Amino acid sequence: MALSPLAPAAFPELPVVDGVTFAAGAAGVRYKGRTDVMLAILAPGSAVAGVFTRSATRSAPVLDCQAKIGGDPSGPAAILVNSGNSNAFTGRNGVEAVEALTTAVEQVTGVAKARVFTASTGVIGEPLPYDRITAKLSELSDGQSAEKIADAARAIMTTDTFPKGAAATVDVNGKPVRIAGIAKGSGMIAPDMATMLVYIFTDGLIEQGALQSLLSGINDRTFNCITVDSDTSTSDSLIMGATGASGIDVTGSDDFAQALHGIMLDLAHQVVRDGEGATKFVTISVTGAADDADARKVAMAIANSPLVKTAIAGQDANWGRVVMAVGKSGAAADRDKLSIRFGDITVAENGWRAPNYSEDAASAYMKNPELTIGVDLGLGDGQCTVWTCDLTHGYIDINADYRS
Repeated sequence: MALSPLAPAAFPELPVVDGVTFAAGAAGVRYKGRTDVMLAILAPGSAVAGVFTRSATRSAPVLDCQAKIGGDPSGPAAILVNSGNSNAFTGRNGVEAVEALTTAVEQVTGVAKARVFTASTGVIGEPLPYDRITAKLSELSDGQSAEKIADAARAIMTTDTFPKGAAATVDVNGKPVRIAGIAKGSGMIAPDMATMLVYIFTDGLIEQGALQSLLSGINDRTFNCITVDSDTSTSDSLIMGATGASGIDVTGSDDFAQALHGIMLDLAHQVVRDGEGATKFVTISVTGAADDADARKVAMAIANSPLVKTAIAGQDANWGRVVMAVGKSGAAADRDKLSIRFGDITVAENGWRAPNYSEDAASAYMKNPELTIGVDLGLGDGQCTVWTCDLTHGYIDINADYRS
C-alpha cells in the first residue's frame, strides 16, 4: 500500500519508559510473514486506565478490558494486541478466544489474567485463530525489551500506511517524566472514541482514578474530535499505563497534563493524516455557536459530509456545501449571521457571498495539502475544532478490496 502523502518523514525517536517492555512477532493471524502481534509488560503496581468504543456491537476484547479497568493494581500488567482479525461479532468463539489468550499470557509471563488486557483489530465476523497467537507467546515473553516500542507500533497496523508514535519528556518539580504513545488507525474512524487502537505509557506516578479522569477528559478534546469516514468501530481501545518507575508524582500537574494532551493530539492527527486514500488534512473550526455542543454538531456535520469531503478532494472551493452542512447539523443557525472562511479568505458573510470574494484565490488555496475551514455562526460563544481528511477514490479502492 502506498505511503500516505500526509505521512511524517519518519517514525519518531521514542524515549525508553522505565517499567514497560515490548516484543512483537509474526503469528500469521491473517497474513503469513507479517508482524501482527505485540506484547507489552508493565511493572507491578502500574496504574492502567482506558477509554473504549461505545458501539453497541463492541468486541469481546473490548468488553473484557472494560470489566478489568480499575481492578487491583498490585501485580504486573500485560497488553496483548493482534492485527488482521478483530475478534468482533464472533459469538462464543470471541469470549473463548479472550479467555484462552489471557490464560496463556498468565501461564507464560506470570501476569494474572485480571491484569491482562487484549485487543484485536482487522476483519469483523471471522473467528480469531487464537492458537496461532498463543504459540508465539513464549517467544514474545523471552524477547521483551524496553526499546522495542517501534516494533509494537508496526505490529498493530491494518490498512495504516505508516506506524504512529509520539512522545514527550516533561519536567515535574524539576525532575523528568517520560511519556510515549503509539496508535493505529486509518479507516472506520469517527468520534465515539474514534476508531483505532492507542497505547500510551509513562513512568510518572499517579493513582488509577486520577489517571482515568485525566485520560477521559483529554480524549474528548483529541481522539473524539477526529473523523475520516463517520464510521465507529467495534474495537476502539485507548489504554494508558503509568508505571510509577520514576517515583515522581504527576497527580494534578498541569505540565504533565499538557504534555499528555500534546501526545494524544499528535497521534490523533496522525490517524487523520493516514486516512484511507487521504490527500488533504483538514481543520474545521467553528465559532460563534449558541454553545459548545452546537459548535460540535456543526463541525462534525461539515467534517463528515461526503459532498464537502469530495469537493476538498477535487480542490473545489464549493463553499455552498459548507452552507448545506451547517443547515443539516441540527444546531441553531441564522442564515444572515453566518460567515465562512477558507484559510484567511472570507468566502461568505451575512448570509451570502462575500463582496470581495475571489474564486481564483479560493481555488488556489484549495490546492494546499493542509486546509482550514472556518465557520462563525454569530450567535454566541460556543466553539469547537475537529480534524478530518478528504474523500477520494482511494478510499473506495481500499475498502472494496479489504477482504480480498
